[in-house]
Amino acid sequence: MNNLRKRIIHPEKNSHVKTSGSVKPCRHINKCHCMFIPPQILENMAREGVEEALYSIQQSKLSREKRDTRVNDMVEFTSTEAAGTSARKVYDCKNLWKQRVKLVRSEDGSATGDDAVNNAYDYAGVVRDYFINELGRNSIDDASMDLILNVHNGIDYQNAYWDGDEMTFGDGDDKIFVNFTKSLDVVAHELAHGVTQWTANLVYKGQSGALNEHFSDVFGSVITQHFEKQTADNADWLIGDEIRGPELFGEALRSMREPGTAYDNKLMGKDQQPGHMKDYYTGSGDNYGVHTNSGIPNKAFYLAAKEIETDKAGMIWYAALKKLWPTANFNDAVKVIVDSARLLVKEDKAPKGSPQKIRAAFKAVGLPS
Repeated sequence: MNNLRKRIIHPEKNSHVKTSGSVKPCRHINKCHCMFIPPQILENMAREGVEEALYSIQQSKLSREKRDTRVNDMVEFTSTEAAGTSARKVYDCKNLWKQRVKLVRSEDGSATGDDAVNNAYDYAGVVRDYFINELGRNSIDDASMDLILNVHNGIDYQNAYWDGDEMTFGDGDDKIFVNFTKSLDVVAHELAHGVTQWTANLVYKGQSGALNEHFSDVFGSVITQHFEKQTADNADWLIGDEIRGPELFGEALRSMREPGTAYDNKLMGKDQQPGHMKDYYTGSGDNYGVHTNSGIPNKAFYLAAKEIETDKAGMIWYAALKKLWPTANFNDAVKVIVDSARLLVKEDKAPKGSPQKIRAAFKAVGLPS
């Protein structure tokens, strides 16, 4: 495997990294601070008097600002040396608003008495193994990048996020949300943001940002169905239902089968995801609809998976992700996904008729528009 990859080295966090051979600056990488719970849900919870939601919003803003400062201080290199060994490293934040407080479990280390630590470790392994065994991808960056996972972030933090080079999970309040490591969907979704960062590098705004969220929902569903031995027919196609606490048990964050139906309650508000371009959200909220408009390609993926099966659809979408570019829009994605299907059919890796069935799936949601 060619390990000539874009390396991002921060002088404090990665002072141990050595480079060899020819080292030169590389292009800028769009490192999104990608939250699992959309801002509009947290804002609605705050309006309903949920103090933990308000505090989570404030802390998310602070962590983004710290992240932006850290990114500005980073130096980018290309190097022939691998980034790591694809090892998992789980840190306990000790309920501080700080990453990497205490390393509590490393690769091949024994299970601890902490479910959050063990879940983060185990599910990160499921995601890593799926990408390498099913898609031939060696960790997030395809160059053996270590998987850094932070648990127990803050106090009752109502979110989880990928910040450009590591994962961070909150505990929830055990009423509305439970610990975010409880869901394979969450872990796979957020780590998939890293895969997108190291492939298409989709800008986290507007349609390219909605595609960024879409691909994470796709891999969250694909990997969960693979792990649970489900099919497109018997999977629930819900995102985030496993992290619901007792007050809203049974609700979800998104439905890929039927966008707009995942939730409808006083605390969260009403699911506004469209499932067709005729209902496309044109406002500026949610970074111009990154979580909202992702429902449109999500519905198309569900329809395609029903026709060609989830694992085959996931393989096609992954092949397309590697060919997309930072500012790609929905129409661009349709063209590249269909073309990727055609090439995989030619190589006998995808079912015959896949391009036609995928075109039909996109046509059903109004794409290309």
